[in-house]
Amino acid sequence: MRDGTIVVAGASLAGLRGAEALRTNGFSGRLILVGDEPHRPYDRPPLSKHVLTGEIPPGATTLPGVGTLRAEWRLGTPAAGLDRAGRALLLADGGRVPFDRLLIATGARARAWPAPEEARLSGVHTLRSRDDAAALAAGLAARPRRVLILGAGFIGCEVASSIRSLGLPVTVVDPAPAPLAQALGRVIGGFVAGRMVAAGVDLRLGMRVTRLEGDRAVRRARLEDGGTVEADLVVVALGAVRNTGWLAGAGLDADEGGLSCDGACRALDGEGHPVPDIFAAGDVARFPHPLLGNRPVALEHWGNAVAQAAHAARAMLDGPDSVGPYAEVPAFWSNQFGLTIKSLGLTEGADAVAIVQGSPRAGRFLAAYGRAGRTVAAVSVNAGRWLPAYEGPIRDGAPFPPITGGADQPRPESVPPGLPAPKVA
Repeated sequence: MRDGTIVVAGASLAGLRGAEALRTNGFSGRLILVGDEPHRPYDRPPLSKHVLTGEIPPGATTLPGVGTLRAEWRLGTPAAGLDRAGRALLLADGGRVPFDRLLIATGARARAWPAPEEARLSGVHTLRSRDDAAALAAGLAARPRRVLILGAGFIGCEVASSIRSLGLPVTVVDPAPAPLAQALGRVIGGFVAGRMVAAGVDLRLGMRVTRLEGDRAVRRARLEDGGTVEADLVVVALGAVRNTGWLAGAGLDADEGGLSCDGACRALDGEGHPVPDIFAAGDVARFPHPLLGNRPVALEHWGNAVAQAAHAARAMLDGPDSVGPYAEVPAFWSNQFGLTIKSLGLTEGADAVAIVQGSPRAGRFLAAYGRAGRTVAAVSVNAGRWLPAYEGPIRDGAPFPPITGGADQPRPESVPPGLPAPKVA
């Protein structure tokens, strides 16, 4: 297919890169991008870092390539429904956008604090969009007495790092035993915890916030042990929810965990059959990954959004058999507290971790993760130059630990990584 009309639902990174890939691969027809935000696609990683510290204005995050894409833009109008039989995207303003093929890249949104009346208190923020970042940056510029962050995942930790660089007091509360425990486990998370405490973060692990209190503005948080944290700015960093609610009633296999698709990025219907004219990519797509034995997984990684969107675009134009199953090795990075953390592979289900390059004591190292004797992931801390060598062993499931015996390597000692129990398929 090289002509007709393709609609992209979602005007963020995956939507933009998917549209670009369609043009690059010869699509000459009508191309329409629909986005719920009024902004053209922008880069999210700076939102939790340089935008909060004031180094980059929120409006300076627009992704390169936006201005040169030959496409029609319908921005500020969320998708509200899908008429599969009529091949049309339904918009919240009552509009109807017909398509020959549809790429769904509606991404995810920040998970809100579960008590709505408390979430509406002035000073309570989430961080996902450019407008979220602008509002949070303005709140920080007002120099709050203390900032409380709920959640010590990547967003929570990056925001805490930015806040400390502004010289503001910050408390981080998380029920896990270590920051980043969900993604990296207690061993590597423990190293990050040391950096956070050294940077002046009041880190409360193994603890939950049960209530946010205040009149019109938040004043404090009540903890499950009865204690309180006085704070006049709160950042809710409890993960993300996939934007699939608008697909209700469309007959697709979609829920809060994502829209299911096959290895060629074709959306699956409620009976698990691929829908030939509807594709998905990016944060919203839940796809079978070979590194997990083809168990479905949805990834919120910048690199996955780019690679999967390109894969979907090729499948849309040349057919699913032309692309084969999507099998990109997941990769992400994070900058926080003077650390550059990079990861390859999937740590989920890992039963061992070993330092195979460098040393935590020296502040630069690489840790490999294994599952049932096979290498499944690697994480570098201020040591990114070592990481590319581990992509092959991860992709091939090489014996764990891989790449041993080097003159500059420590003797690997495997220990349990302290990851949460793997999800049941």
